Amino acid sequence: MAHQPLIHISAISLIFTFGAGIVSRNASRPRLCVMSLALAVLPTAIAMLVHSASDDAEPMHAEFFALEAMLLLTVAAMSLGSVQHLYAASVEHLTTKHDLAKLARFDPLTGLPNRLLLRESFQRSIKSAVPTDQLAVHYLDLDGFKSINDQHGHPAGDQILLEVARRLTSTIRAEDIACRLGGDEFILIQSNVQHSDEAELIARRVIKQVGEPYVIDGSEMRIGVSIGIAMAPANGIELERLISCADAALYRSKAKGKAQLHFCGSDDRVAPKRAAA
Repeated sequence: MAHQPLIHISAISLIFTFGAGIVSRNASRPRLCVMSLALAVLPTAIAMLVHSASDDAEPMHAEFFALEAMLLLTVAAMSLGSVQHLYAASVEHLTTKHDLAKLARFDPLTGLPNRLLLRESFQRSIKSAVPTDQLAVHYLDLDGFKSINDQHGHPAGDQILLEVARRLTSTIRAEDIACRLGGDEFILIQSNVQHSDEAELIARRVIKQVGEPYVIDGSEMRIGVSIGIAMAPANGIELERLISCADAALYRSKAKGKAQLHFCGSDDRVAPKRAAA
């Protein structure tokens, strides 16, 4: 059969085009790239080598086919290197994107949700709540934390905050949310509340758990927590409003002494200055 250069060149061009498309579009799936390149390149290269070694091939054609087969295999090997590089770049990009998203939504010290994730979680809780359910917003402020921070230094204070975060997450239910606003202030979102007594029960558990002693660098330390509670929909359905109500109730709690709780009532003056941003 006579050699037809045009068909030969067209076939090789299609293989190169197919390989380039596979590498550029599917580098994030390296196994698919390797299999696709192997299926496209290996049969063609083997056929070229077999033809170059056959007795029917003219000497010039035999050398040309052998050289082209080696070139095709070399380009395929280089493409696999490109796949590895592009895959590593994609993994690095996605990892960085994930880390930035986590930093934007979580407190870097305690790992608890921050204000942004608090807002998103609150909106989901409100949307999924049935009409008969209530939602409790607990505003927590640690008692005695500043004196420990001043006396023992910020590293000890950070250890206290980490342990407080751990105790909060172990006290609340899986569907509830613990958030750090900053400093020694925390927010708890308690969903699916049937009666305010349930909110009070969780608050008293938190007061008990946070009030247990802390051992930092061999020294026993104690803090407390005061809590203000706002209920939705009784005190509003917007997060800013509820946090302001809980903040006002917290002020009343601290006025009564340490380790106290207070529900937001009609006589509590709502101060919007500490509402969630």
